[in-house]
Amino acid sequence: MKRNLIVVLLVLGIVTGSGGAAVSEAREGKTKKAAQERVLLIGLIPEQNIFKQMERYEPLAAYLSSKVGIKIKLTVLPRYGNIIDNFIAARLDGAFFGSFTYALAHAKLGVQVLVRPESNDGSSTYHGLIFVRKDSGIRSARDMRGKRFAFVDKATTAGYLLPLEYFKKNAIKEYHTYFKETYFTGTHDDTIYDVLNKKADIGVAKNTVFARLAQEDPRIAAELTILEKSPDVPENGLAVRKGLDASLKAKLKEVFLTMHYDPQGKEVLQKFGARRFIATSNGDYQAVYAYAASIGLDLASYDYVNR
Repeated sequence: MKRNLIVVLLVLGIVTGSGGAAVSEAREGKTKKAAQERVLLIGLIPEQNIFKQMERYEPLAAYLSSKVGIKIKLTVLPRYGNIIDNFIAARLDGAFFGSFTYALAHAKLGVQVLVRPESNDGSSTYHGLIFVRKDSGIRSARDMRGKRFAFVDKATTAGYLLPLEYFKKNAIKEYHTYFKETYFTGTHDDTIYDVLNKKADIGVAKNTVFARLAQEDPRIAAELTILEKSPDVPENGLAVRKGLDASLKAKLKEVFLTMHYDPQGKEVLQKFGARRFIATSNGDYQAVYAYAASIGLDLASYDYVNR
């Protein structure tokens, strides 16, 4: 009798154990499926036209998806300011912010920056430029009176903060009346080409975009000249929303910071135009905060809608 009882207990143990393993496998399968179905939505600012932006960022998103185990979907926003609005409206999980849009989003939404790219020459910053055509006769702020000025967007360091600081330094109090015409192009590319093609007399843009286009179009270096530049500020960095799962945030950051050791990651970086990503914190944006303060901008209440 005792022997029979032992056999029954052993059989029950085997059945219970295999059943537990099955339950564990089922749970693991559900977890993997849930991770595969989950989408991390990342926004991109319209630094270049939509096709160039997607061509640059899609290989990076595919690489991150494969390493993090979550599908990463990109969305290019129509203008700089929208990236802040869409964090709420479109429920973005993160975005590659320009330096000023990050400062605004951090102040308004509490987003946290994780990483930014370091270019092949070792730089991880950029600066803004004010430029004119060489044959325009414009060499100073005084020469600009009555001319046409092309900004990029009110939510850009190079495309708006730089000229505001330049106007203040040169005692231009009301730029709307000082110039014949002012307008926002929406992208750095368009501002450069508007000045090059004489649609505007003065323009502003990032030095990195200016240099990239100058390599593609020799007219830019031959026909445009630079009058002013801003301090260096951090390159476009990835920041994520407040409350994003801490383990996912840590995994994302780890993949970014180690991808240059991986042959596949190095290939993706080459297409992206960077040699690696580096850790970035809010403290790296002090130049932007100081720049905004110098021209009297309150980031928390700043109206970034182009008017």
